[in-house]
This record gives sequence, structure tokens and C-alpha cells, in this order.
Amino acid sequence: MRLAGRRVLVTGAASGIGLAVARTFQREGARVAMLDRDGHRLKEAGGVAVVADVADERQVEDAVERAAAALGGLDGVVNCAGIDLVRDFEAMTPAEWSRVMAVDLTGPMLVCHAALPALKQAGRGTIVNVASGAALRPLENRTAYCAAKAGLVMFSKTLAVDLARYEIRVNAICPGIIDTPMFRSSWEGAADPQAELGRILDRYVIKRIGDPDDIANAALYLTGDESKFVTGIALAVDGGRTFH
Repeated sequence: MRLAGRRVLVTGAASGIGLAVARTFQREGARVAMLDRDGHRLKEAGGVAVVADVADERQVEDAVERAAAALGGLDGVVNCAGIDLVRDFEAMTPAEWSRVMAVDLTGPMLVCHAALPALKQAGRGTIVNVASGAALRPLENRTAYCAAKAGLVMFSKTLAVDLARYEIRVNAICPGIIDTPMFRSSWEGAADPQAELGRILDRYVIKRIGDPDDIANAALYLTGDESKFVTGIALAVDGGRTFH
């Protein structure tokens, strides 16, 4: 098993990409702590459940401490928690902007900051931040989301430089359209959902919706020893969207 003995914290783990990551890592031998603000779904998912809002500093500090205690330490972190906002810039409020930044950018920073002592104690570690293809190419009516995810990519690259001395590797993943509740809202709320989905897929070389396991497998690669000489990258897993 590729992650035998690893102790990993996964945020946003109650559903979507986070849940797929947690389950994939467990199958590969990792002990996983699953952090999410949805306690009910976490209980259904199984594993070590830690309820917290990643945008709340005190909750994050407490949650990471509990996760490390339950697992006996931490060897890795995968930040999957995130929210979207589809809003015309003129209609967007400062409060909406701030909430997206708090969850999508500040949240991963808080988790990384809180987890760093445990990762250092382990002697080496990995951090994977799930950003978005929107960090690499802009999308209409998503100024806050695109800005936050672009910030997360640069945060990951800079953190990779800062933490290399501790043998902690930091990478980002930039998913394209993935079959999750958050992504489905991109087209299901349209007047003609199928037409909207077709319009979205026209941007892609691979003309299908991605699966959460596509991202989980990328996170597995970036967490495992196969990528031990890889740090500071933003890996696009997007069906060719970013170069098409």
C-alpha cells in the first residue's frame, strides 16, 4: 500500500473531492482524520471525525490538535475545503468576497500553520492544497473565487520554498469541472442545464465531467513517495481545459 503508516488530515472531507481523497488514502493504508463543518455527514463517512470551520482560527487550532492526538501525529495534510460564489462583480458584496477569501485562501493557511509543528516533528511531510483551474484561467462572474484560488496556488508555491528545509513538500492541484455538489451548481441552476453543461464542456479537450477520484489519485501521487522530488507545482487535472 502506497501510504502505509502515514497519518493524514483531510479537510472538506464530508463530501465531494475531500471524501474521495479520504477514502482513497484509507485504501492505500493511511490513517486519516476527516475535518469538515458538517458533523452529520462526517459521522456517516466514518474515520476519525473532527468538526470545525476552516475559516475560524480557534476552531482550526483545536481541530488540528485533536486530529494529531487521535492519529499519534501528522505526516500529511490535504486541504479540500472550499466554497464557490457565482456573482456579477457589481452585485457582489464585500461580505461575500470576505467569506470566499476566508474559506478558500485563509482556511488552508490556518490549517497549514496549525499542522506545521506536528509535520516538523514527523521529520518530513506533505501538504496538498486543492485549488482550481480557475486559478489558472478566469471564469465569468467568479472574481472572488478565481482570486482566492489563484492566491492559494501562489501560497502553495511560496510555502514550498519556506518549508523545504524541514523536508516538507507543498503542492497544489487545480481541478477542472468535477462531479461534486459544488460543481454541479455551476450548470444545474441554469435555465437550460444541459445546454449550460455543453457550453462548459466546450472549453475542454476531454469532453466529460471529471470524477472526484481523478483528483484523489492526483493527491495520492503528490502525497506518496513517487513524488518525493516534486514540490511547488500546481498540477492541472482538468481534461485539458487550461491549455485549450
